[in-house]
Parts: sequence; C-alpha cells; structure tokens
Amino acid sequence: MARRYLKQARPPAPGDRRALEDRVRQILDDIAANRDDAVRRYAREFDRWESPEFRVSEDQIRRVARDLPETFKEDFAYAHARVTDFARAQRDSLGEFETEIEPGIILGQKQIPVGKAGCYIPGGKYPLISAAIMSVATAKVAGVGHVVGAAPPRDAEGIYPQTLYALHASGADEIYCIGGVQALASMAFGCIGMTSRDMITGPGNAFVAEAKRQLFGTVGIDLLAGPTEILVIADDSADPALVATDLLGQAEHGPDSPAWLVTTSARLGETVLKEIALQLETLPTAAIAGKAWESLGEIIVVDSDEEAATVSDEYAPEHLEVQTARDDWFLARLRNYGSLFLGEQSTVAYGDKGVGTNHTLPTGRAARYTGGLWVGKFIKTVTWQRLSDDASRRIAPIMGRICHEEGMLAHEKTADVRFARYAPKNVQGTD
Repeated sequence: MARRYLKQARPPAPGDRRALEDRVRQILDDIAANRDDAVRRYAREFDRWESPEFRVSEDQIRRVARDLPETFKEDFAYAHARVTDFARAQRDSLGEFETEIEPGIILGQKQIPVGKAGCYIPGGKYPLISAAIMSVATAKVAGVGHVVGAAPPRDAEGIYPQTLYALHASGADEIYCIGGVQALASMAFGCIGMTSRDMITGPGNAFVAEAKRQLFGTVGIDLLAGPTEILVIADDSADPALVATDLLGQAEHGPDSPAWLVTTSARLGETVLKEIALQLETLPTAAIAGKAWESLGEIIVVDSDEEAATVSDEYAPEHLEVQTARDDWFLARLRNYGSLFLGEQSTVAYGDKGVGTNHTLPTGRAARYTGGLWVGKFIKTVTWQRLSDDASRRIAPIMGRICHEEGMLAHEKTADVRFARYAPKNVQGTD
C-alpha cells in the first residue's frame, strides 16, 4: 500500500512505567490498610484539601445551583437530555428472552443493572463538566441503584461550581470532594463515608488510569483511557481550514494528544499543514495544541479510499471524523474507532459535550477490541437455564462423557446421578 507522510510524529521516547505503578500500588495499599486516615493524608498532600468533610452538603449544592447563570443551566439541560435520550434508546435495544432450544431445555437471558457505581470527574487544566452526564446520567438510565460522584477541589471552596451542579443534575445520589487515586480507592474500598462500589468510571491523568488498572477485579471499570486522539479522513471535497480547526480542537487537550489526517489528496494535505501553522498564530490554547501537533501530528497521503480506511483501522482512533464525498461508503467500511463523526457538519466537540453519544472512548488502539462507555457497561447480561426431568436424563450421558474426557470425574458424577435419578418409573398394573 502506498503511503506518504507530509508530516510524521516523532518516535516515542522509551518509557518506564514501573515508578508510576509502584507509587500507585503504595497509595492503594496504604488506603486499603489505613482507610480514612490515609485518604485524608493524600487529600492534603495532592489536593491541598484540609476540610474535615468530603461529602458535599445539600446546602452547598443548592447554593451553587442558585448562583450559576440560567444560560449555563439551560445549556446543560439540553446536553443532558440528548445523552440520556440516546442512552435510553441503547437500553431499549437490549433484550431479555427465553427459548426452548430442544424439548425440555429452556435457556434465558436477563439484563441486571450494576448495584452501585462510582463516577469520577477529573479536574486538571479543563473541568470536564459533560463527563458527569456521560457517566452519572448514563448509569441512572441503565438502572444503577446508587451512584456516587466525585471530583477534586478546584480551590478552597471545593469542587468547580459547574462540575458540582453537573454531578447533581445528572442524578448522583452522593457527591464527594476528592480527587485522584484516593478518590478511586475510596470508591473501591468504601472510605470517608462512601459504601464500596461495584464499578468505577471516569477519565483522568496517568495516576488515575493506573489506579483503575490496579483496582480492576476489586471493582469493575469502564475502560483504561489514555490521552485523547483524533483522526480525520478527508479528500478533495473537504475544506482544509475546517479540517485544521478540528485537528487543533483535539490537540488542545494536552501535549500528549495525537492528531492525524489521512487524505487521498496531497494538495489538501499540504494546505492543511499551512492552515494549522496559520491558525496556531491566533489560537488561545496554541501553547498546548502547538506542542501536541509538533510532536504527535501526522498527515498521511494515500492512493485510494480503501487505503485510507485501512490506515484508519490500523490507527484505531478514539475520535474519527470523515469529511469526504463518500461518507456513507466509509460508514459501511470502517471497523476500528471509538466514535465516528460523518460529514463536515459533525465535529468531535459535539460528541464531547452532549450531542447524545458518549465521550468516554477507547484510546491507544483499544478500539480494535472494545467500544466506549455506554448504558450497557452498567448492565450485566446474565443467563439462566431450566430443564425437565426427561431433558436432564437425555443429555446427562453426553455431558458426562465430556467431563470424563477432561478428567473431571466429580463433574461426571453430577451428570451420572441425574441420569439415574430421572430414569422412567416402572408403573405396575393392578388386577
């Protein structure tokens, strides 16, 4: 396959994650052993949070809701409605059923929501307000019985007001002002007034991601997300200025956020390269976006739409925009992506903030094998079976022989006793 780079990312520096892994493991072990005392110690160290209380009071929630602009609350309500409407449609697409696959053997499927979830909203450079909708509101649509929301303090007053409002409006049953590894550990182990969670969700920095990885098994997780990514497939029909804008729109997340363009038009690629340089001159977040583009940005020229799709599937991007004359062809052909944005009218920012689809998506090529957070992540698809006496006796020899071949003789016995137990009863007549 012909592939030419007008711009190629710098080779990644060799990394060693052992120090990060060891530090997170130390914090988690400390909290597991010393619980609230350790959580308070880390809250002081990492968040500078000295308050004796972590749970946000109803009075504070009401005060924040009263003081925020009505425009913000109306905008949030719109995004909340779109995401929850789509989540309900996803939930309605799931089904329970039972089927008699042969006489006397009835098998079934049930959909059971997770009992308790914890949803973490990061702080950092940008308070991701919409993350509350994507996690808390989606969990509520799924039918999760109790949802804890948590976010780090923004300042001495606590959680960023808009984030606190978002957690409450999205349906969190309890809200805690706590960040980082100590927040996830508190959810998993049941510290600082929380009850332990069955599942935890939410994006965050490398420490948060590593904490989720190490806590998996103690609790369920949504997915392990790394730096955000965008890939744009574009051809001669695309507007190069718009393509450049969308690439930089994601690059502003951080200097470790890749932005890739795959195009069948060398002319378009060259124009986008110039346009990015031009837009960086006036972009308010150019210091971040420019660094990301300089080190991780790529423009790849290919010979055909099929090659463009193949390259995109190799990269398996978190966000994938398609701006071509054959958008429907790409919709049918593409296989590996977190979320797909078709046509120039769509943009990643819409998905990130509340058009309806979820923004918690796989990164680092994980889209090869998983999708993102959705209502089904909070629902367990479980199975059940019921057999008649005749059916149990009928299949007992088959299952028993399989057990025997595996050397599992106690398993074999459970089949054998049923074969004998459900033997036809001899009915004697009377004179």
